[in-house]
Amino acid sequence: MIKVLIVDDDKLVRKGISSAMPWDEFDMEVVGEASNGLKALDFLKTQPVDLMLTDLAMPVMSGIELMRAARQLYPELHIVVLTLHQDFDYIQEALRLGAIDYIAKVQLEKEQFEHVLQRIHTRINGLTSTIRKMPSLDEINVHYRNVYALVSQDRKLEQKWPMELTAHEDEIRWEVERNSCMWAAPPSEEDQLFHQLKEGLHHVPQCTLLVLSDVQERTWSQIQNWIRNYTETTLFYAYNPNNQVITISMNEEDTFSKEPQDEDLDRIKQSWFQTPWTHHDSYYNQLIDQFISLRLHKGQLMGLLYSIVMEWNHLFAQTTLGRIAMIHSFESWYEVEEWIKQTAASIRKADEQTSYSQEIIDAVKKAVMIVQHDLEQACTASGLSQQLNISRSYFSQCFKDLMGKTFNEYSRFIRVEKSKEYLLNTNNTIFWIAERVGYTDEKYFSRIFRELTGLLPSEYRQLGRGNK
Repeated sequence: MIKVLIVDDDKLVRKGISSAMPWDEFDMEVVGEASNGLKALDFLKTQPVDLMLTDLAMPVMSGIELMRAARQLYPELHIVVLTLHQDFDYIQEALRLGAIDYIAKVQLEKEQFEHVLQRIHTRINGLTSTIRKMPSLDEINVHYRNVYALVSQDRKLEQKWPMELTAHEDEIRWEVERNSCMWAAPPSEEDQLFHQLKEGLHHVPQCTLLVLSDVQERTWSQIQNWIRNYTETTLFYAYNPNNQVITISMNEEDTFSKEPQDEDLDRIKQSWFQTPWTHHDSYYNQLIDQFISLRLHKGQLMGLLYSIVMEWNHLFAQTTLGRIAMIHSFESWYEVEEWIKQTAASIRKADEQTSYSQEIIDAVKKAVMIVQHDLEQACTASGLSQQLNISRSYFSQCFKDLMGKTFNEYSRFIRVEKSKEYLLNTNNTIFWIAERVGYTDEKYFSRIFRELTGLLPSEYRQLGRGNK
């Protein structure tokens, strides 16, 4: 009989779940209720519980805090979270902490009781049949020389781990998280275990087999946490479908992500916009090395790529140089680099549509970036053509053909666009804004602004803020 504890700060929800669900049909029994995390922990101290259903948003102690505590104290406890649809970020955190499933409360409102319990019951039975022997997290490993972990980069779907591959009496195996599982076997059985798990790579999507050494004299908790950290950071960059076995030591220096510096991010952006990386392998490899050296977390990397794409499309989407599409999701650096390769190919294709040489195309792109990043300076077509070693007349012709505007038209356009940002997002004076976008005469700036927008700067600010 699976003993169940229901934790929710809403009494009606607790009573509704307890009374309406067909527990008996799935060999389950509700043995207790708790209105918050602290009361749930008190209950767990006094009575055995196999399955805990917990809300995430509760007073006193949240469901996430309860999960962290319960996983440490009762590692064999199965946890299912109760949530609303808008709690998606909390769901992800709960699954990362080891929840075996989640129930959206609207499911209960639609009376999908039998389906919900069937899913949970199947999940528990699967785990019970595979996790036959699990040492305490505080226990020190003295018997096992290596630990093996299968880790999938695909976090969207529940994995079907090849647990049935091995069945040694002294073997231990359990889930680290929903996307990773670890094994250890006596030295005499290690070779067999390794080859069986290596075969299992074919059955799990985007999977890597970690062979972790220097694991003795460490607690299982330390080993488990090390695998989690490695998976979240280093493995993100190390994953390669063509090299799915990685041998790693717990003694190796920490290569986990550091906080990026602004100058490092700016360097990557400059390389993206100002070097011919799309056409030359050496520049491409330099750009890739810069990305990898930062070891950005997935969220940081997504933010950087988003800013690059937005700036590129802001500058070039309406020109013959082409628009690039954003990568919408990725689970590894391998996928990001594949996107960069595809982006390079699309930029090359757009470049090939023009009659100009690659050298001229790169020169125009460089001129655009100089104007974009040095708005306070009054850049001229004459000055830039000299800097780029191109005749003024030819530079002007190339610029208009590629950018769709004359250099002077583009220069005014980009300055007015930047001044719009200042007008809406700062309280600085019109004169201050005019200077920041390269105009020393406020009246002249206002005239140019009205020619391009139909409004004076003060009118644009008032109208824009009035609509917020």
